[in-house]
Amino acid sequence: MSREMLIEVGEKIKQHALKAGFEEVAVMTYSRESVMVKFANGEPSVVQNWTDRVAGVYLVKGQRILGTDIPIHNLDQVYKTIDSLLTMHEKIPPSMLYAPLPSPEKHEPLPGLVDQKLLKAIEDPSPVSEAIVESANRYKIDTFAGMVQLTYEQKCLVNSKDAQLVEDSTYLKVYLRSFAGDGSGQWSLGSRRLDMKKIEEVAETASRFAYESRRQEEYPPGKTNILLSPMVAGNFFNYIADMATASSIMMGFSIFMNKKPGERVATEKLTMLDDPRNPELPGSTSFDDEGLRTYSKPIIEKGVLRNILHNTKTASKMGGKSTGNAGMIFPRVWNINIHPGDHSFEELLSEMKEGLVVTNNWYTRLQNYIEGTFSTILRDAILIVKNGEIVGAAKKLRIADSFPRILQNIVALGKETYDMYWWEVETPTRTPYILVKEVGTSKHTA
Repeated sequence: MSREMLIEVGEKIKQHALKAGFEEVAVMTYSRESVMVKFANGEPSVVQNWTDRVAGVYLVKGQRILGTDIPIHNLDQVYKTIDSLLTMHEKIPPSMLYAPLPSPEKHEPLPGLVDQKLLKAIEDPSPVSEAIVESANRYKIDTFAGMVQLTYEQKCLVNSKDAQLVEDSTYLKVYLRSFAGDGSGQWSLGSRRLDMKKIEEVAETASRFAYESRRQEEYPPGKTNILLSPMVAGNFFNYIADMATASSIMMGFSIFMNKKPGERVATEKLTMLDDPRNPELPGSTSFDDEGLRTYSKPIIEKGVLRNILHNTKTASKMGGKSTGNAGMIFPRVWNINIHPGDHSFEELLSEMKEGLVVTNNWYTRLQNYIEGTFSTILRDAILIVKNGEIVGAAKKLRIADSFPRILQNIVALGKETYDMYWWEVETPTRTPYILVKEVGTSKHTA
């Protein structure tokens, strides 16, 4: 779909909504062309191609806010959906967060969001899948599974403040899980660019972890030093960064509820950015869903809370200003970028002396959002470290601790960063390995 067609569709939806009686309208239309290769039993199993065209619609009347996503293959159906939303608006109260849509800001398009190599791979993904198979088998494994998805996306924002903003981008998502004996390993990658070396590293790393964990032993639960892999760090900091959005704070889902910018919340070794201007990460964008220019900003800088992430509504309510983080309804994080440290992987193991390298996790659950207490199941390779060296692999464990303690107990960060993006790391995250002291662990028997 051409840019002109995207704008035309958005304008038609906007005009219909205004004529129907809505006072403010924003329409974000998306057109995506994707190919996905799925792997099973150590080989490509399914190749899927699809086109996705959808509009996110934001509607206001009498300070009552409604929103929905609507497929745009049939505009008459879109109009019917908008008309049905109009009949609903009187049944909901005016929003406590209402603020008028801002006037769109002038902005320069963000360069480097479209990679020609990735566009070519969408047409023929076989070289990518062949490289994954070869790389995964560099270690002696039994089999592997996973997927690679390649996407070309166009998005267009039009609204009743006369915004007409269009952006093209490409991105890829890869995650592979390998199996060897009783062991398994997983790794992922998210990027706007097709870098075959990094894709091969995903498959090779997953297989290396599987090979290293093929024989496992019991490890005593309790407080232990833990080296968080970028997979696990990415998952943890997805939760922590989202807690820095104003909506999470206002709704009581945040460890920062009783903190103000300028207060220390972590060790000085930690700096974490919301990084929408980074053209290499899949969440990068030059404008937010309200048409304001995005910019990169520290959430935590050298351990100090620096920014709460706002749209115009939360900023108006809390007496701040928008940080260019508007989603269609709530503020959102675009990309997470954790500054690296100065330790090699071997130096991190030496600093740890004894403990665990945890390579993957899932089912992270919060018991108390304000206190940040949580548990998560450690998945795949859990590597045992003694005297600064990996000596074996542990059987099933879980981490049971709190995010404030994790932030305060960071000892060191690796100097190499990795770009994580899969279903447990939904916000693309660039992070190094992170060493945390005295983390709580318990047995996982399921």
